[in-house]
Amino acid sequence: MFSVMKSFQTEFQGELKGQESPSDLKAQLESLETDLSFLMKFTGIWFTSHSKKTVEKTGSRTIQKHRLSGNCHSLPFQLEFQLLEIKSKESVSAVITDLNVIMESGEYSGVSKFVSSTEEHGNLLPFFRSLSSYAEWYEHRRCTFLHFKTRYPDIVKLPEGLLGDYIVLRNPEPSGFELMIVWKIHVDEDGRTTPVLDLLTKVPEQVLEQNITTIENAPTCFRSMLLLFGIETAIENLIKVVGLKK
Repeated sequence: MFSVMKSFQTEFQGELKGQESPSDLKAQLESLETDLSFLMKFTGIWFTSHSKKTVEKTGSRTIQKHRLSGNCHSLPFQLEFQLLEIKSKESVSAVITDLNVIMESGEYSGVSKFVSSTEEHGNLLPFFRSLSSYAEWYEHRRCTFLHFKTRYPDIVKLPEGLLGDYIVLRNPEPSGFELMIVWKIHVDEDGRTTPVLDLLTKVPEQVLEQNITTIENAPTCFRSMLLLFGIETAIENLIKVVGLKK
């Protein structure tokens, strides 16, 4: 945050140098810093670096190339874009072009379609709004997995670690009975964020023959528990069932 503040400070002072008194400039700069700090805390989006380069300036037309890096909660991102400004006597219009959003697509596959849509339409405000929502769910999932792994270390397994999108519930007894809870975070092209949870079962053949109806109905029952009790309570109830001894 310090580096981006310093960048904004340099640009702000350079653009207004000679136009206002030092005390007025300082007051405006402090106000901007306060507003930026509030927005970062409110949205969870923290900018770590920013650079700007003027690539064209002719009369009323200015094109600047921007590079912006930051984190939204625990998710890093980078933006590259050109800002076209056209000034007239009545107003100033600005258009974003050549937008490139850089995220680790393999790790955050749930946002890939939305990122492509953002790049196509050049809409930064919806991007940041949806990124904040996605990152909140991403962090909530990580904290939930950590909570259950810490509380039930003999039952809860995390094959892909805390940043994976599923956990495995395994009975400590050598029965071969397993439940896998898959927790995806989906962002559609319009930026709407939706957590999608499902249950998969792995049951030994001899157990399946004895309880085939119960096992087949397990995913449906899990979805019902999600609606009635919420994510944490639904997972907790499954863990207690898996942990029961024969």
